Amino acid sequence: MEIAPEFVATETTTLSAGVVKRATRLADGRDLIYYDDPGSTLPAERSIDARTLDPRPETASMRQDVLTGDWITFATKRQTRVMMPSADADPLAPQSPTNPSEVPSRYDVAVFENRSPSFGPALAEAVGAAPEAVDPPRGLDDLETIGIERARTSVGRCEVVCFSPEHAGSFGTQSVTRARTVIEAWADRTAALSVLPGIEQVFPFENRGEAIGVTLPHPHGQIYAYPYVTPRTQRLRESIARTGADLFERILDAEQRSERVVLQGEHWTAFVPFAARWPLEVQLLPHRHVPDFAALSGAERDELAPLYLRLLRGVDALYETPTAYIAAWHQSPVRVGRDEIRMRLELTSPRRAADKLKFLAGSEAAMSAWTAEILPEDAAARLRDAIASVPAPTP
Repeated sequence: MEIAPEFVATETTTLSAGVVKRATRLADGRDLIYYDDPGSTLPAERSIDARTLDPRPETASMRQDVLTGDWITFATKRQTRVMMPSADADPLAPQSPTNPSEVPSRYDVAVFENRSPSFGPALAEAVGAAPEAVDPPRGLDDLETIGIERARTSVGRCEVVCFSPEHAGSFGTQSVTRARTVIEAWADRTAALSVLPGIEQVFPFENRGEAIGVTLPHPHGQIYAYPYVTPRTQRLRESIARTGADLFERILDAEQRSERVVLQGEHWTAFVPFAARWPLEVQLLPHRHVPDFAALSGAERDELAPLYLRLLRGVDALYETPTAYIAAWHQSPVRVGRDEIRMRLELTSPRRAADKLKFLAGSEAAMSAWTAEILPEDAAARLRDAIASVPAPTP
């Protein structure tokens, strides 16, 4: 009888900052990529995924809302995903004899295709293990055409980004070295996903806290590769068309001269925006025009790691308990707006007091007509004080 090997071969590449990328596959053919910290003590060998897994679900479908032109994905298989497991059943922890998790080996940072995706695994054309979709979108013109009962296959990719093998924490609890490794992973995956057939926009993000709807306490984020340009970005493109291609340059100049700056470096500025909707809302902009993570220079990535950690730890220092938030990294679409849309972080939280949340009720939810309870200048002053109160991140 032939015995399966204990270790699997990986495609190994050294990225910037000394991060080592090791690419392999899971038992059902999904991509799994390890990103090792510079100077990592992990061995080069990675365990094979010996699980017997069910076939991957069929790719979801999406339908167009004729009233708005928005595309709504119906990913019904996501109803069965794991909800708040204990540490010994954490699906994002390294596999153990009692926990057949999604990651076979010990790791620093790991990225893999989501088992219950909103988009994919099918693509506009077959690539590797991803099949060709039956009825994919036929370009941006097809997606922007509006009609009754229009539907397409939800081509794309959804990936999970594990920031640490530990069961609890967030991006903000990582070391500077680990944060830099994650930034390198975001850049590498943005570049790889942007060239897949049918992908129009790549979106890295972190949901943190049960108040946001997080289902796993493990420190992790996600990356969505959409088959369309998202509605939020479409509205931004309309604003740029009305106000000028240098919109982000003028925004940064205005915010840097305001009372709303909370943190500033050589390459990045964090500020509470002039018209912040949420009780806690912060944007982080690079000082030069950069469309996405893949286009950041080494110096910009190096500064981002400790600066972003300081921002997140300041957010947690606002209250005695950690703050739930959505950390959304807006990037330029793949094919349009790349010379005008600058990448940025938009961090938002519904927490308006230690024991109070802002809920979106009638006016906000139904009409997108917002009422804010906290002045951006006051929110910025509180956050500046909180950032000043936390120790500098450790290497």
